[in-house]
Amino acid sequence: MDSTSRARVEAWLRYGESLGLGPYYRDRASEHAVQAPADGEISVRAEAAPSAAAAAARVRVPVFASAQKPASASPFVPVAAGPSLFEAAERIEGDTLEKIREDIGDCTRCKLHKARTNIVFGVGNPKAQLVFIGEGPGRDEDAQGEPFVGRAGKLLTQMIEAMSLRREDVYICNVVKCRPPENRLPEKDEIATCSPFLIRQLAAIGPKVICCLGACAAQTLLQTNQGISRFRGEWFDFRGSKLIATYHPAYLLRNPNAKGEVWKDLQKVMAVLGLEAKRR
Repeated sequence: MDSTSRARVEAWLRYGESLGLGPYYRDRASEHAVQAPADGEISVRAEAAPSAAAAAARVRVPVFASAQKPASASPFVPVAAGPSLFEAAERIEGDTLEKIREDIGDCTRCKLHKARTNIVFGVGNPKAQLVFIGEGPGRDEDAQGEPFVGRAGKLLTQMIEAMSLRREDVYICNVVKCRPPENRLPEKDEIATCSPFLIRQLAAIGPKVICCLGACAAQTLLQTNQGISRFRGEWFDFRGSKLIATYHPAYLLRNPNAKGEVWKDLQKVMAVLGLEAKRR
């Protein structure tokens, strides 16, 4: 298992611990015999799993012969269709945004908490048909505890209003809930630690459309490291919702010529939601 996958699994294990699922995945390791791996897989398993690292070692890892290559290359790696390692933890029956915020608490799960002023959870309609997801809070968002309230946020509001919607009609959140220092991109371990709460937010809302603002949000949900230009404006399925990625409003502030491309993407969203552009 590579370091990125291992970090993600260990983050899920820590997340499971915070939900009280630790006894489930630890105890089962010693109660059941090793199962024969499926074709094309090896099962790496410890005799006991007293720690997150040991539990991570039990993950099934696909193995491909060196001579075998996929028939065609895909521009990105989409979200796996099957259930994830902690599907039960991701999909909590009767989950609500209020419960998710309560579970986050005064979070100290990753290093981002050290310099934050406020946790920026999300804002908007808890049953919105459209959810916008950014990468992380900036200075203004950290100060006010609300996503997208700075210059980029004002532009996002204009974009929403051009779609004949209001901010309170949609839901707005970020991949990570605490501001990265100097507005840098969230790091892989920070995303792995915080993204389970984002997944729960999306499951609780059940939007018809998810619009990822920028590469970070899209790469997190699509589980790819490809640049956003490879899939911007394309539709994907994400756990019952339609997902589309476009440029972040902060990018548009630096590159105003790209606004036309973003408007084309938003028009696709409007078509799915049955919206007409606001008349000027």
